[in-house]
Amino acid sequence: MKSFNVPVHYRSPLVTAIKQKRKADDKMKKDFTPTTLELGSLHIILARHFGFCYGVENAIEIAFRAVEENPGKRIFLLSEMIHNPGVNADLQALGIQFIMDTKGKMLMNWDDLQADDVVIIPAFGTTLETEQILRDRGINPTQYETTCPFVEKVWNRAGKIGDDGYTIVVHGKPGHEETRATFSHSKAHTPTVVVKDMGQAELLARYISQSLPAEQFYEDFKGQFSEGFDVNKDLQRIGVVNQTTMLASETQAIADYLKEATLDHFGTPSNKAGERVADTRDTLCYATNDNQSAVAGMLETDADLALVIGGYNSSNTSHLAELCELKLPTYYICDEHCIVSENEIRHFNMHNNDEETTKGFLPLQRPLRVMITSGASCPDALVERVINRLADMTGNAVKTQQLIDAWS
Repeated sequence: MKSFNVPVHYRSPLVTAIKQKRKADDKMKKDFTPTTLELGSLHIILARHFGFCYGVENAIEIAFRAVEENPGKRIFLLSEMIHNPGVNADLQALGIQFIMDTKGKMLMNWDDLQADDVVIIPAFGTTLETEQILRDRGINPTQYETTCPFVEKVWNRAGKIGDDGYTIVVHGKPGHEETRATFSHSKAHTPTVVVKDMGQAELLARYISQSLPAEQFYEDFKGQFSEGFDVNKDLQRIGVVNQTTMLASETQAIADYLKEATLDHFGTPSNKAGERVADTRDTLCYATNDNQSAVAGMLETDADLALVIGGYNSSNTSHLAELCELKLPTYYICDEHCIVSENEIRHFNMHNNDEETTKGFLPLQRPLRVMITSGASCPDALVERVINRLADMTGNAVKTQQLIDAWS
């Protein structure tokens, strides 16, 4: 796989040594058992796969290159480059300005842009409508486009099956940048509807079976369907694609459920399923799959608690936290400073969408066993700093070079 030129302060010599050793021992990536670091009375159980993925490293490299290649020019990002506050702050410190927030709210006027400005497309991609706005202002949106290749793969697949006469069902968070972009690209080819979870998939199945009045669809899925969507006609042949950072297992479950509902309603035999439901399994992101499988492998080991590191608005990170909290106390943190003391931690509560403080989060028994993973937009250096923070607070100061030597 290609090696990217990203700032050295995002790298961790320790994590790099561990990842390289695990990769050398498991070239086919079939082993999802975690890595255990025994630091005195602190045992760190590190997920097999975590941190920067291909798409994120590609985006970071392009963004920093855009700054280097355009001295004196105004440089803009459509929205956050990735969902990591540290990386976005670094880019802003270089003078990059954001045009909109992650929900699409404008932070400036389109008319303020000039033809010689540079605009970077973030890793999530953007809508065809936004691309046209930039072109109308004389700006080439593809000059520094950092759209993840795996997101583009979903767009291409959606376009292909849409051209073949299928309606696209996008499994994603309706307000997320990637979902908005995928919806835009898909609806240019075919009728498209977004479902956010299995509950909405079950609701959509009732419209496929025509057990709910068609007119109710437009209220139940308000803002989630393409213009001119015809419930009676456009749900006869479907294909499910995903926002690449969703739970892969949930996307597959939704696809299986809608497939069964469609075949049952139209009386289509399984050997002719392709006439009604397109095969879209190849739209699942490898990094999302690997990181989630690594968490599943990690959870087979006993531990006292789990730390999940990443931006609080990161979809893929939130799903890693969801998986962990099914088994043990889990704290979703954005950096090492969230570990305030041995007795106190600040962490994100996904259920009320707010940061909260928990006291007494570290058990007293020793050795203390802590699981750690991070999202696809989290630098490895941040993982190392969290490990060091825990080690210092538990009286197990890390001799980093010794660990690096042991794994090299």
